[in-house]
Amino acid sequence: MHTKLVIIPTYNEKENIEKIIRKVFSLEGGYHILIIDDGSPDGTAAIVKKLQTEFSNRLFLIERAGKLGLGTAYLTGFEWSLAHEYDYTFEMDADFSHNPDDLPRLYQACLNGADLAIGSRYCDGCSVVNWPIGRIIMSYYGSVYVRTVLGMKITDCTAGFKCYSKKLLQRIDLDNVRMKGYGFQIEMKYTAFKLGFKIQEVPIIFVNRKEGTSKMSGGIFQEALLGVFKLKFRKILPKQ
Repeated sequence: MHTKLVIIPTYNEKENIEKIIRKVFSLEGGYHILIIDDGSPDGTAAIVKKLQTEFSNRLFLIERAGKLGLGTAYLTGFEWSLAHEYDYTFEMDADFSHNPDDLPRLYQACLNGADLAIGSRYCDGCSVVNWPIGRIIMSYYGSVYVRTVLGMKITDCTAGFKCYSKKLLQRIDLDNVRMKGYGFQIEMKYTAFKLGFKIQEVPIIFVNRKEGTSKMSGGIFQEALLGVFKLKFRKILPKQ
């Protein structure tokens, strides 16, 4: 049986965390969840710990001291996943902007041969709900810019809803991943692309969070895009 781990980084997600955990566990397929909480002052981790008594063999928690960045959270999760020998590892937000019902579709894409399946907002038009028009424009044309500079045939270069095969994660030199904010999403895709792994986009509908506060900002997004030029001239080598 293939094992599947969903990594969910959190910071102040008390409104969403129990609902997203229960929703993922309601799906068929035996998903496990790893929460990586960056010292949420709102008690997110305490909610997870309480739920661990109910889901003792499926729900795991890593607590970190303070906000250390989205990229470092996922890198920590990838190392944990590899150490525990999961076959497929997912990235997903806690706020329901990524619909858990799409997890099986990403998983199926990997079963059908993809090494990286991307939940894409833009591969089938523009499927974004309740975002301000300015943010849609920034995200969409940001991906056009990244795709043009890096030469990747990916329509949603900044997508954060993904499924990785173990084979891919084992070949990425995680210690050499440099972009730690939202640029991390671009760097991971580009690394998979440069290493010759198969990437498939799966169309999803992205819905803006209903509860809690977004961690995204224009500054974070701009920082990611500025890092693209440096990424273009880096030599990407597989882990030996």
